[in-house]
Amino acid sequence: MIDFLLGFLIILLVGTAAFALFTDKLLNSIITLSIFSALMVVILIVLRAPDLALAEAVIAAGIMTSFFVITIDKTEGV
Repeated sequence: MIDFLLGFLIILLVGTAAFALFTDKLLNSIITLSIFSALMVVILIVLRAPDLALAEAVIAAGIMTSFFVITIDKTEGV
């Protein structure tokens, strides 16, 4: 059961990475990367690595997403 769940999550992970890479809009790419980070958190929890999952959730999904959105907002007029 865990193997099926991990396989499904990894397929979703590859799909979100491909969408973030090939999308035209930068904001869509950033939102997809935050979904990628959330999927990574779920995978790390399934693999019983809660310390890494917490670090991934705080740093990648939280701080980096907000930094990217703020940077796009400030450089949109340039």
